[in-house]
Amino acid sequence: MKSLRLESSGIPIYVQLRDQMLRSLGAGLLRPGDRMPTMREMAVALKVDLNTVRHAYDELERIGAITLVRGRGSFVAQPPRPPNARALAQQVDGLAKQMLATAAAAGVDPVAVAERMIALVKQEASND
Repeated sequence: MKSLRLESSGIPIYVQLRDQMLRSLGAGLLRPGDRMPTMREMAVALKVDLNTVRHAYDELERIGAITLVRGRGSFVAQPPRPPNARALAQQVDGLAKQMLATAAAAGVDPVAVAERMIALVKQEASND
């Protein structure tokens, strides 16, 4: 977690933490079963309020990226089994609707977001 960097960009700190941890998971820097730093360790290291880190961890747990075990700590969750086609379609639809709502709330054109997402996917594919 030494790679975590907070910016004063107007993006809430817990969102920065959550997104950076998700990127670490996606990049394979964190693997299923790995123990995460405690919330207190993370708060002290980043010099942020404990509740801010708790919010990020709660979000990660809600989306299934980590598992919080009372008294033992936080661990990177095992990846879920691949969903069947119908469940996958529902999941994709839900994510798309969530992105549309987020774009609308931010006053951003959802078509621009979609185009940017496609560009990012192509960029990631070319880096592999």
